[in-house]
Amino acid sequence: MKVLVTGAHGQLGSDVVARLTARGFETIGAGKEDFDITDKEAVVRFFEKEKPGAVIHCAAYTAVDRAEKERELCREINVEGSGNIAAAAQNIGAKALYVSTDYVFGSNSSSPLETDDEKKPLNVYGQTKLDGENAVLAACEKVFVVRVSWVFGKNGANFVKSMLRLGSGQNELRVVCDQIGSPSYTVDLATLFCDLIQTEKYGIYHASNEGYCSWADFAAEIMKLSGMACSIIPIASAEYKTAAVRQLNSRLSKASLDKNGFTRLPAWQNALERYFAED
Repeated sequence: MKVLVTGAHGQLGSDVVARLTARGFETIGAGKEDFDITDKEAVVRFFEKEKPGAVIHCAAYTAVDRAEKERELCREINVEGSGNIAAAAQNIGAKALYVSTDYVFGSNSSSPLETDDEKKPLNVYGQTKLDGENAVLAACEKVFVVRVSWVFGKNGANFVKSMLRLGSGQNELRVVCDQIGSPSYTVDLATLFCDLIQTEKYGIYHASNEGYCSWADFAAEIMKLSGMACSIIPIASAEYKTAAVRQLNSRLSKASLDKNGFTRLPAWQNALERYFAED
C-alpha cells in the first residue's frame, strides 16, 4: 500500500515516514513545499496524482500558546486543512488517519478519559483540533482519529528538549505538578499508526505511552536520565501563567485500543530511556 504522510518533516511525521519505510510501505513524505493543505484544489491535485491507499495526517498547527493570538491561522490549518485532506482521501477511496489531542476534552477530573467523554476545550488549539476531528469524520468514511498527549521525539521542539536546555544552566527548575497525563513517544506512535492503517477498524482511539505522571515527574526523570544536577521543584499551575489555559487531566483511557486488539504503547519511562539511547 502506498501511504502519504503530511507534515513529513515535523517531529511526528518524520518518525512516521521512517517507520513506514522500515516496514516496507511505499511512502510519500509531503511537506509545505509539496502542497498547501489549506488549498483545497492543490490537495485534490496531489492526491489524484499520487493516489495513496492511505494518508497519515501529521501536519498541524501545534503552538498552543501562540494560537490564542493566531486564531484564524490555527483554524485554517487544523480545521479547513484537515477537512481538505479527508475529502481528498474520500475522493480516491483512501483511508485517513487524523492525529488529534487530549486538549479536546478540557477536563479537570481525575479519571482516565474515554473516547466519548464530554468535550469542552479550554484553549483555541484544543477547539480547532476538536473541530478538525468533526471535519475529518464528516468528509471521509474510512477514518482513524487518534488522540495523543505530551508528544516528544528527536525532531522538532518538545518538553524534553526544553528541560535539557533550561536544566543545563540552572540548579533547579520549577515545573507544574497538578497537570497529570502521559508522554507520547513519536517512535511508538508511528508503530501504532502503521498497525492501524493496515486494518479497517475505523473510529476514535487514544494513544500515549503507558502510566501517568505530572510534568514535574516527567522533568525529574529527564534530569535523572540525562545526568544533570538540576533539581525539579513542583509548583501548581496557578503559579505558572501561560497564554493558553491547560486542563489538569490528560489521562487517556486505552479501552479503544484494547477493544480492537491493538497493542498498547510501552511505559513512558521505557520510552524516555529509548529516546536518550537514540543516535
